[in-house]
Amino acid sequence: MNNKKFLAAVVGLGLVTLSACGSSDGDESSGSKTVTLVSHDSWAVSKSVLADFEKKSGYKVRVLEDGDAGQAVNKAILTKDNPQGDVFFGVDNTLLSRALDNGLFQSYEAKGADQIKAGYRVDGDKVTPIDTGDICVNYDKAWFTEHKVQPPTSYDDLIKPAYKNLLVTENASTSSPGLGFLLGSAAKYGDDGWQGYWKKLKANGVKVVDGWEQAYNEEFSGSAGGKKAKADRPLVVSYASSPPAEVIYADPKPTTAPTGVADGTCFRQIEYAGLLSNAKNSKGGKAFLDFLLTKEFQQDMPLNMFVYPVVQGASVPAEFTEYGPQAKDPETMDPAKIADNRDDWVKSWTSLVLK
Repeated sequence: MNNKKFLAAVVGLGLVTLSACGSSDGDESSGSKTVTLVSHDSWAVSKSVLADFEKKSGYKVRVLEDGDAGQAVNKAILTKDNPQGDVFFGVDNTLLSRALDNGLFQSYEAKGADQIKAGYRVDGDKVTPIDTGDICVNYDKAWFTEHKVQPPTSYDDLIKPAYKNLLVTENASTSSPGLGFLLGSAAKYGDDGWQGYWKKLKANGVKVVDGWEQAYNEEFSGSAGGKKAKADRPLVVSYASSPPAEVIYADPKPTTAPTGVADGTCFRQIEYAGLLSNAKNSKGGKAFLDFLLTKEFQQDMPLNMFVYPVVQGASVPAEFTEYGPQAKDPETMDPAKIADNRDDWVKSWTSLVLK
């Protein structure tokens, strides 16, 4: 889920993200003990957790971060015959079909896959579900209190006059949360209704920017970055897990989250990892995929990548339960339907909203 390290520009998170370039040096025939992970820019893991895997497995881990989720997937497809690494992490349900249709992954069923919660399992063994999160509209509590306006709770609310010129979202063609918000509206209003909804949203003054970083930290008045930038939009498309981060990384910590979530605007996102076709170190790649399903890694994810675990019994921090619970009834969409419509929807959305 790209850009979820959303306060990285404001505070240090104490995480490890090792950048590398070029192809993997984990060729099994050379006796190398390196496994290379290819991911989007939001990959993060605690040093101690990664060190424990390296100690137990004997593999050193290199991480190649390759831009946002869409960019990383596209590059991985282009280099699939001579991949840059062994494992790819970060393709989500909005882009999964593109990766599978282009033969990006080879088969492998990770150890612990039987412990993945039923709602997140996938057919076949080409990818492994790793985490989940909800793309939702966030709101600035202080702004709505000051202006004596009730915050929105649904997609329908966002097109009402009371919320004119208040919402900023990301470009659906360049941003994972932007695409998720588009898919959520398509799931809500159907094939024949989503375009009419966006016409009304545009008429109500929605602002579109390229990516999450700009939307959240520069345009959204409720974020730590937005306050410094004197942003003026009190509604933003972000994640249900954004409010906990605003609490966790604030200094001093507030007693309540300064931002809230419009629960009726959420779209469920699931991220996957897979063993790359033609991986030079497939044995190491398999060991790393097994590691991603351990409780140690699953319970480490929330405070690093601000996502929820998918493995049964994995706990989440108290701040998530209190400030960023998962949506009770998020919009969802079958990956096959996304595959059949995504490109046409994005093209139509671009013509409708940006022109």
